[in-house]
Amino acid sequence: MFLSLKNIPKVSWSSEKPLNLKPKISTFLFLCMGLTLFGLGEGLLIVSFTGASPWTVLAQGISLNVDFSIGTVTLFISLAVLFFWIFLSQKPGIGTFLNALIVAVMIDISIAFVPTPENYISQLFLAIFAVLTVGMGSGFYLVANLGPGPRDGLMTGIQKKTNFPIAGVRAFLEITVVSIGWYLGGTVGIGTLLFAFGVGPAVALGLFIVGKVFN
Repeated sequence: MFLSLKNIPKVSWSSEKPLNLKPKISTFLFLCMGLTLFGLGEGLLIVSFTGASPWTVLAQGISLNVDFSIGTVTLFISLAVLFFWIFLSQKPGIGTFLNALIVAVMIDISIAFVPTPENYISQLFLAIFAVLTVGMGSGFYLVANLGPGPRDGLMTGIQKKTNFPIAGVRAFLEITVVSIGWYLGGTVGIGTLLFAFGVGPAVALGLFIVGKVFN
């Protein structure tokens, strides 16, 4: 059921428009909670030692071929993705900018305080949990409608233009970037593949759950 989802649900605390500089307190709190979960999931995937997310693999691959760090390349990728928003009629909001800040902080916190499991099976379960956490976080902050992050804005923009299911669009994007990153020399692990193929359905599930619980 959730895999056929084509629209971001609207609930009582959803902002009427992305460019809202004075959102309701509940909207802002759910936005921050969603971004916190999103960043936690990204961090846990790194901690699992099973491979990074596809966009990080892309940044790593590019950085191996140019004289820039992975962080700098990630910034350039985000700016490039935001440029494509122009053609997709996407509008940024405070969530677009808080995305970079909160997610970065949560990744650092995860790496600093969450130990890597000692056995491979536990690492694999942590990777699966990480992908589900990213999906749930995406559900909250996308429903808040205060502006998606660069990658999620690309996803929702393409979905609106094509009317394809959200899960399919997200999976297509993740598989594309991880393929390019791997070709350029980025490191791919089982966690990367789990993220590439699982984050689309996970985001769709997160949106479905948030829409049903708060409807």
